[in-house]
Order: sequence, then C-alpha cells, then structure tokens
Amino acid sequence: MSRRDEIQCWLTDMDGVLVHENHALPGAAELLEQWATEDRPFLVLTNNSIFTPRDLSARLRASGLIVPEEAIWTSALATADFCASQMPGGSAFVIGEAGITTALHEAGFIMTETDPDYVVVGETRNYSFEAITKAIRLIGAGARFIATNPDATGPSADGPMPATGAIAALITKATGREPYVVGKPNPMMFRSAMNRIGAHSENTAMIGDRMDTDIVAGIEAGLHTILVLTGISDEAEINRYPFRPDEVISGVGELVRHPRSAV
Repeated sequence: MSRRDEIQCWLTDMDGVLVHENHALPGAAELLEQWATEDRPFLVLTNNSIFTPRDLSARLRASGLIVPEEAIWTSALATADFCASQMPGGSAFVIGEAGITTALHEAGFIMTETDPDYVVVGETRNYSFEAITKAIRLIGAGARFIATNPDATGPSADGPMPATGAIAALITKATGREPYVVGKPNPMMFRSAMNRIGAHSENTAMIGDRMDTDIVAGIEAGLHTILVLTGISDEAEINRYPFRPDEVISGVGELVRHPRSAV
C-alpha cells in the first residue's frame, strides 16, 4: 500500500468525517482548502441518494465547507453510471428523490412504469405503498432490481427511520429477488469515483468513519485506507473486524499539513 506522502488523489466520506449534524468537524475546512490549493483531485462520497450534488454542495457551504458540486459523488450518481454502462439509453421505474431521478435522466435513461429495464430503489422520505406494489409487480415481470445503497436506517432528530435497505428488503421478501446494491460497501462505487477524477488505486486514499462500509470497500478497491474516530467507529469497533485500515487517526485535522515554524 502507498504511504500517505505518496497519495495523489483523495476520496472521503462526508457524514462523520467532514460534517456531523450539519456542523463542520475540526480540520475539515482546512483539509479541503489544502487539497484545492495543491490541485489534488478529490471527491466527497456519500451513500445518500436523496440530494443532487448541487444540493449537497449548498448544504456543505452552509456548514462552512467549500466543496464544488463536481467534487461530490453520490450513490445515485454511481448507480446511474452503472446502469448506463450496462444498458445505455435504458429505462427505469424509480422509487426515490431528485438525486437518483436527475442522475438517471442525465445518464440518458427514460423514467417509465411500462416494462422498464430496471427497478431502482433509492432514498426517499415519501415511500408509498402504491409505488412499492408497482415495483414488486415490475420485478416479477422481469425488470432488474437495483438499490442505490444498503443502509437499512437513516438518522433523524427523533431517532432512526427506515431507509433504502429496509424498503429493498420488503421488495425482496415479496419477490424473492435480491437487488444489486451499487453504493458502499460495494467497491464499484469507489472505482466509478476514481474513473470520474482519473485516479488510480495505487496512489488514492479513502477516508471514512465506518469499518463495514468505507474501510472494507476501500481495501477491496485497493486503496490506502484511513479511519477517523469522529464518526461511529472506535478502537473496540475496529477490533471486531478481521481487517484493519492502513491508518487510524482522531480526525481529518491530522491530515492538514502546517508550515514549519522558523527556527
């Protein structure tokens, strides 16, 4: 694996690494500024498929973080990229929000309820029984089943709420068909991200806060992996897994290089 000083390109998770509950984490703004100043290719990754990169760029800006929309790679974009590579100009029935519908449209897909090539399930706060029933029937009729990400729950101010993985499980139970999941921990998402910025695994690092998504997918994609302890992982969590990141740091502030003081 590459040493940190050999890293030329960077992938980083968003929640728990750069931000927590819409507040920038220590060192995040400085690290992003460092990458921009040094002209380092980087992408901010998220499994959230609700928002478009433009939406997320605005939300990050409100937290004090400057991330241009072209530097954001979502599970929705990765899913659209995958579907377009498999079936250019295809069609899809989508359960989801603007993040996934916009990405599929821009990839040349047609949205339809009539004999679609794919049923794509993404994140939404407006799951409907009618749409889930339609998805089940279309998959039963032969549509291919795709999910943007495997997360079973998502956070809210009042506690966890069902997310993409939970709805996909409901559809699986009704159809007997498992979805192909594009987002983390599928290393496909990292490979498509690297293709986006022209990066190579030999000199690319992944920063994440979850062993079961960011780190395992980074390892499987052949990246230098860095776990930060500002999210959900701690030393006890690390020891639960048979694999380890290349580095464990307290937070992204440790990656900021400070000028040496004059002697």
